[in-house]
Amino acid sequence: MLFAHGSRDPEWSRPFEQIALSLQKRLPAVAVTLGYLEHGPSLDEAVAALAAKGALSIRVVPVFLGQGGHIKDDLPKLLAQVGAEHPNQKLILEKIIGEQPQVIEAIANAIAGVH
Repeated sequence: MLFAHGSRDPEWSRPFEQIALSLQKRLPAVAVTLGYLEHGPSLDEAVAALAAKGALSIRVVPVFLGQGGHIKDDLPKLLAQVGAEHPNQKLILEKIIGEQPQVIEAIANAIAGVH
């Protein structure tokens, strides 16, 4: 599951949908879904959708560029609540995507015009 902030503007979610589609193509045996802190589907709804598809282990990948209150405070609380509501699913919180060295380098390369 990719987990992002969310927005009322439908244009905002397009890059996340493209990432999810690309992942689904690369990992056809893995169910990929999106969950949002705000303006749904919520973390709980996304976990429920994956559980309905038979997922027993769910990797939650925060698609944020940096640590902040949502990642440090809100997400752990939400995961604890959702975990209690879905005890048969193992929820694995991954490191936020924006702090991974290869992502930092890819962003710097894109800005610098390096391909």
